[in-house]
Amino acid sequence: MNMNKSLRCILIVLCFIGFTDLLANPIPERPVPARLVNDFAGVLPEGSRNNLENSLVQFARETSTQVAVVIVSDLGGYDAGDYAFRVADQWGIGQAGSDNGLLILVKPRIGNERGRAYIAVGYGLEGVIPDAVARRVVDNEMIPHFRNEDYYTGLIAGLNVIMDLTRDEYTADAYMSRTGSREEAVGGVVGLVIIIVMFMVISRARRTRQSSLGHDVPFWVIMSMLGSGSRRHSGQWGNFSSGRGSFSPGSGGGFGGFGGGRFGGGGAGGSW
Repeated sequence: MNMNKSLRCILIVLCFIGFTDLLANPIPERPVPARLVNDFAGVLPEGSRNNLENSLVQFARETSTQVAVVIVSDLGGYDAGDYAFRVADQWGIGQAGSDNGLLILVKPRIGNERGRAYIAVGYGLEGVIPDAVARRVVDNEMIPHFRNEDYYTGLIAGLNVIMDLTRDEYTADAYMSRTGSREEAVGGVVGLVIIIVMFMVISRARRTRQSSLGHDVPFWVIMSMLGSGSRRHSGQWGNFSSGRGSFSPGSGGGFGGFGGGRFGGGGAGGSW
């Protein structure tokens, strides 16, 4: 009887330790078999998940860059960035030596809890995808779709830009200069209006002395200046198409596994 009680106590203690370890470390284990798209929250239909997986596998084969997607329903008390880097480090996303891994973490909006997204960038990609670019991809490409609970389209939109940047289709500076935020667009228009008003005041002051400078700036020039500011936040810009064009379903084939890439804290995220 005493032996049974002792065994029962030992089992209870082991179960308690295992439970507390699970609570203390909510980071999911590396998937077996290895996968690049891991939807632990169940928000992606199977077909959409398979399309993303096949495309990312094909991209990894073509470029050696490993882009992983992890969707979880709970961050376990961690900040989104901290959680993303823990997953990326524990899984070893990217190739050892090249450190060319990238993780897109998504925590969907559930009830009153805000949704969160974060792009963690490996050492080797920090120059290609700086923090400011990662933040803009999250804010401009992904979150507008996530607000409508369209996680598949949001992921495609973000992956389009990430893939193009890593393929050198365009530079980070080009992306930043052509995809200003709404606040920047409004600020640009306000700045133009202030300049025009100041010019009109100066012109009127000169006109009182010279009576000649009233119509030197044609109306169409002023309108084109205003138009150039308001176009900064259009739906399409140059070769960028915000979720259309460069992403296409892959041809299939399994993912060979993560290669031990390292992460140093590069990346950014947002919430909705």
